[in-house]
Amino acid sequence: MNLAIDIGNSRAKLGVFDGQTLIHRPVLKKVSLENIKALVDEFSIQQTILSTVADYPEALDTYLQDKTFYVKLSPDTLLPIQNDYKTPETLGRDRIAAAAGAWHLHPGEHALVIDAGTCITIDFVHKDGIYMGGTITPGIRLRYKAMHHFTARLPLVKRQRLDHYIGYSTESCMRVGAQMGAELEIDGFISHYKKEFGEINVLITGGDANYFVSQLKNQIFAHPNLVLTGLNQILEHNRNNCGIVEL
Repeated sequence: MNLAIDIGNSRAKLGVFDGQTLIHRPVLKKVSLENIKALVDEFSIQQTILSTVADYPEALDTYLQDKTFYVKLSPDTLLPIQNDYKTPETLGRDRIAAAAGAWHLHPGEHALVIDAGTCITIDFVHKDGIYMGGTITPGIRLRYKAMHHFTARLPLVKRQRLDHYIGYSTESCMRVGAQMGAELEIDGFISHYKKEFGEINVLITGGDANYFVSQLKNQIFAHPNLVLTGLNQILEHNRNNCGIVEL
């Protein structure tokens, strides 16, 4: 039994895997040693992996290392794919985990991973198992906040369904610009990759994933647990290869 822990800025996603199968997926506002201990005991966890961009209890490292085979994801962690990113120390842990998840789901095929959150990241995994990098661009909410914050009169608006590509008021113009702008941008990148590489599996995850699935012209598949799936694959790869990991 494996436990994948993905600690973000606002919440933590946890995945309990029975081999390759995700069987339990709690979401926590804050990770504590007590709730991790409870999961380890309840599911007899033998292997764990931690990916974090936020603070967490220092005692958690010691506990997981003592109780399980433990991997803390870092730029030096052994990966099931080749990482060709030129600055791996600056690469988001969630991006490389999602890339590993895409490779697991579509081995031997090109994959484009879109993470639609605060920022929209687009990452390309070559069919030879090579993570090549991609794109970082503002997400929809960030576009709205930027227009409001850096101007004197534009309001702060919320996302709504668009009924036309021509805005008929200031707020609707902002929605067309932010939402349809993001849609066209993503569709354009997908088409560009397809033009160069041919058939590509396009997967999307993140908080705005369902919105983009319904709006984009290109066929894409929502995968809300892609990062956890990738973390589990990295964990399995390290266990199978007895990789030395940095704590």
